[in-house]
Amino acid sequence: MAGRLQGKVAVITGAASGMGKAMAELFSAEGARLVLADISGRQDEVAASLGTEAVGVQCDVSDEAQVQAMITTAEDRFGRLDVLCNNAGFGGPMAPLHTQWVETWDKVHATNLKGAFFGMKHGIISMLKTGGGAIVNTTSASAVIGWKHHGVYGAAKAGVNQLTKVAALDYSDQNIRVNAIAPGTMWTGLVEASKTHDTPPESFPVLAGIPMGRWGLAKDIANAALFLASDEAAYVTGVILPVDGGYCIGFSGMGAERPGIASVNTDGT
Repeated sequence: MAGRLQGKVAVITGAASGMGKAMAELFSAEGARLVLADISGRQDEVAASLGTEAVGVQCDVSDEAQVQAMITTAEDRFGRLDVLCNNAGFGGPMAPLHTQWVETWDKVHATNLKGAFFGMKHGIISMLKTGGGAIVNTTSASAVIGWKHHGVYGAAKAGVNQLTKVAALDYSDQNIRVNAIAPGTMWTGLVEASKTHDTPPESFPVLAGIPMGRWGLAKDIANAALFLASDEAAYVTGVILPVDGGYCIGFSGMGAERPGIASVNTDGT
């Protein structure tokens, strides 16, 4: 049977680890040809593990020229762009607003918001040449509800949510669908224990306020991205999809601390 992305060309940013790597592995298994971008330099290793239909590109998404070159790589190597996953991002320090620095604001927004803008801009330019495509942005549950001490990052990801909705409207009549995934508390490399355990140990605490009572895994986000990228979601656009074990709908703590991980960005981007 043909895969759900058979024959499609996908670009994934932040593809060397965590959720981006999980997307790369799943998309490859479903038949996609891939351009895997990351700032770390480890993207070539991931691409090599997936075979000749994947290529790595080092890219700082806050640099428009590098993002444009990333999209051009997809066109030059595979002839087109069908799917773009704007997944690259980082959280920055968690702290009350009055203690934050403008340098933190600029750095967090340059990667998370401006980087998504650059990806969407040049991805859309490419998709318009070939009749359409699908964009999947990674945002955060912190952009849907308030997370204490996460105002800078939450504001950047909320901006991505709004870009997603507006782009969905702007290009809905040109066969370009634009959606976003809002991860909740994720078991990725930003949680220290995940570096030695692929899944949470039984003794590791489950965070309060998650109705499903477990951590999210990278594959949970990858599965959602696959659906939104595939033709199965042909009538879906402008959606901000929480993948969070019910955290957003069940949230009642209004800014409560999340025990044991207050110093890290838990959504894993």
